[in-house]
Amino acid sequence: MRMPSLFTTVVLTFALVSPGAAAGQSSKGASKGADGRTVKITGTETMKYDVTTINAKPGERLHVVLTAVGTMPKIVMAHNFVLLQQGTDAMALVTAGAQHRETDFIAPESKKDVLAATGMAGGGETVDVTFKAPMKRGEYPYLCSFPGHYVGGMKGTLVVK
Repeated sequence: MRMPSLFTTVVLTFALVSPGAAAGQSSKGASKGADGRTVKITGTETMKYDVTTINAKPGERLHVVLTAVGTMPKIVMAHNFVLLQQGTDAMALVTAGAQHRETDFIAPESKKDVLAATGMAGGGETVDVTFKAPMKRGEYPYLCSFPGHYVGGMKGTLVVK
């Protein structure tokens, strides 16, 4: 029987135990660093974000860390963070995406309207995304694209000033 090399063993061990190694997930202890300023948001089973306004400077690097809390199965209750271009019709975007579970409920034709997005997080899971705030000052909507969540009030605003 052939034994794995030391290199293979070390790489596999690191991949399995490293925080954030799977599916873009991040540990709760994220801090300001190479990823920019960290903004921690919690999504709840009441379909709300606990942070509904994020202030940023033009071009500022932001690291949004979204943690979903709750006990419902992910198939019926999951959350994400989707930052949209100014002027995007959010209702049209979530309506078009309702049948697109495979792309986290964002229709392929709507991708042009998305500035940044996380994957879906079920109860107890954390997902993150790092991006630069737009250079143009103004308000940019963010929302959860899971069906019914935007209508239920799961939305906020990135204010670039």
